[in-house]
Amino acid sequence: MALSDDAVGAIKTMILDGRLRAGDKLPIERALAAELGVSRGTLREAVRSLTMVGVLDSRQGDGTYVTSLEPHLLLGSLAITMDLHQDSSELFLLETRRALESHATSRAAVRLGESELDRLTEILDEAAGLVDDGRVDDGRVDALLEHDRAFHRLIVEASGNPVLASLTELLSGQTMRARRWRELAEDGVARQTLDEHRAILAALRARDPELARLRAAVHVAGMEQFVRTQIDRRRHPPSAGGVP
Repeated sequence: MALSDDAVGAIKTMILDGRLRAGDKLPIERALAAELGVSRGTLREAVRSLTMVGVLDSRQGDGTYVTSLEPHLLLGSLAITMDLHQDSSELFLLETRRALESHATSRAAVRLGESELDRLTEILDEAAGLVDDGRVDDGRVDALLEHDRAFHRLIVEASGNPVLASLTELLSGQTMRARRWRELAEDGVARQTLDEHRAILAALRARDPELARLRAAVHVAGMEQFVRTQIDRRRHPPSAGGVP
């Protein structure tokens, strides 16, 4: 194991032990390197590693601070990884989203307040207006997708688990390309999505965790099936004239 890995572990231990808290400034480099028993160069390498994953924030001319340690910051490097491998892993991302989002929706069924349920209804009513409009253009599709994301975001945030909420939001953003693709490629998908959202909301209003979980899972599974079909078509394109 590299010395910088030891230094990374030591700094993480200081945070876990409470010697360093969110927002705290790290000791000066010379003092911290001596405390950890590493060279200043090794310490700098460790600080760079922890900065890349959102644990530390190096400020030019000011020093290095522990970040707020909010989950969305700590998942930043995961988002970069997903971006780099989007084409090969989009289906895997959707499968993961289905597992996480269905669980979060189940938890939300017993946690959502009446005002949040009313807000979900408003989001779907606004989306219904866009669906009834019937136009197929980029502006309408973008608006529908934003309503879709707002609907799921509110539910997942109500699960009460900030790490789960951050992971699901990250996955939702990473699968937006496929969802936009489906909106443009499939007739009637906007209406189908709206109906599925209404079914999820009905389960939430009924305070039925298992039904909410199942309806959320079925909803994301439809997107999975679309992506799986498109992947299969790319791998096995039909021959000219439909002749195998």
